[in-house]
Amino acid sequence: FENGVEVACRNRPEDFDGDEDEDGCPDVLKIDNCQIKLSDKIFFKFNKWDIDPKSFKVLDEVRDTLHAAPDIKIWIEGHTDSKGSDKYNLTLSQKRVDSVKAYLVQQGITSDRLEPIGHGESKPIADNKTADGRAENRRVEFNLKDCKKTIQ
Repeated sequence: FENGVEVACRNRPEDFDGDEDEDGCPDVLKIDNCQIKLSDKIFFKFNKWDIDPKSFKVLDEVRDTLHAAPDIKIWIEGHTDSKGSDKYNLTLSQKRVDSVKAYLVQQGITSDRLEPIGHGESKPIADNKTADGRAENRRVEFNLKDCKKTIQ
């Protein structure tokens, strides 16, 4: 510490979402209502489970959150839109979350903290009849195990 600021944080921004506090270090815990909040979506190559490199920054934020809270265990939940068969979408979503888990394990998160679950098209959050709705339904969520959501 120098002048009340942790030296290890000297060259890092105070916070990624604009909240500043007195410690001078980034606040990496981005958890809201039992879910790790993402700054962007996780993208994959079309009809594949290869993570698009533009998503590495977002996954690194997830890694940082998990490093900051070492007792947290999560479900990595994958969802697709309704294009294609149920079976195909279920398999695709599972392979995608398996890829996300593999990336996080490569980044130093222990495997036993991560449980990938592919839901396919079974849990839409938007209308699959529109392009925007289908885009919303194609998502990866990071939900905390053993957490009680607040009802809104």
